[in-house]
Amino acid sequence: MATLTVAAVQASYILMDREATVSKVERLLASPEVRAADLVVFPEAFVPGTPIWIDGTPIWDGDETWFEMLADQAVEVPGETTRRLGAAAREAGVYLVIGIDEREPNGGTIFNTLLYFDPGGTLIGKHRKLVPTGSERTVWGMGDGSTLQTYGTPFGRIGGLICWENYMPLARFFLYSQGVDIWLAPTLARGDGWIATMRHIAREGRCFVVGVNPAVRVDQLPAGFPDRDRVWRIDPDDPEWVEPGNSVIVGTNGEILAGPSRHEESVLVATLDLAKVRSARRMFDPVGHYHRPDVFRLAVDTAPRPAVTTFAGFTELP
Repeated sequence: MATLTVAAVQASYILMDREATVSKVERLLASPEVRAADLVVFPEAFVPGTPIWIDGTPIWDGDETWFEMLADQAVEVPGETTRRLGAAAREAGVYLVIGIDEREPNGGTIFNTLLYFDPGGTLIGKHRKLVPTGSERTVWGMGDGSTLQTYGTPFGRIGGLICWENYMPLARFFLYSQGVDIWLAPTLARGDGWIATMRHIAREGRCFVVGVNPAVRVDQLPAGFPDRDRVWRIDPDDPEWVEPGNSVIVGTNGEILAGPSRHEESVLVATLDLAKVRSARRMFDPVGHYHRPDVFRLAVDTAPRPAVTTFAGFTELP
């Protein structure tokens, strides 16, 4: 176990513009503040941005052009975009975790996906959100258990869930069972209630928690975006912001180490002493001495669920 520096990058994406958003990620990773970190975390669905029309207009009310943009600008994994992100992580010498809208080479379904890169630029894993929330189901499909993983690093295990997946107690328990030390929660969730969730997970899992949101003002929506005045429903209580931020870094006992940051693009930085994870678990270990496997059992299906499964010896009918 070691000490590391983590950076939560609360930034704006360039809505439905993959190349411009990746270029911004590259610039941010090149900044001294971010390059000084060991682990850098970007928000949910950051490349090419949140399909904000799902909360701005009635469902499927003239959203064809917007969805066409999402499908066109979504990221194939692996592909040129993951190559660029990996190269940027390698240049900065950091572990990089970043949310994307993912599409497969074939098919029309988009997934809300989290990518993990090591400091050598290698894509070491991805996680697809298990259950899109509410109106998100009109644009994102469901992931499966094959991407519920954590990843070993020299300073401990990293892993986590996307936005409201963090409210799924069995998903949390499965990741706790893998020994996660630094919990990553890219999100769009707002308000103090979400901060309370981040603090609860830290206390429940006895781990560090990094929650990171985008911060996007209404005037940052691209000027030429189709039906720009209709794509977002202005919130009278927060009229300047599409995504107001809400990033936070939390310690193993639920104490706030940095943030919450709101209404600005910012980088939260904290130094984490991973020895505190083990000392915190001396009192409460959710998958160890404070678990009762004789009473409770969790079964998890980690098999991938592709649309088609082929097997040797299959012969097409004439």
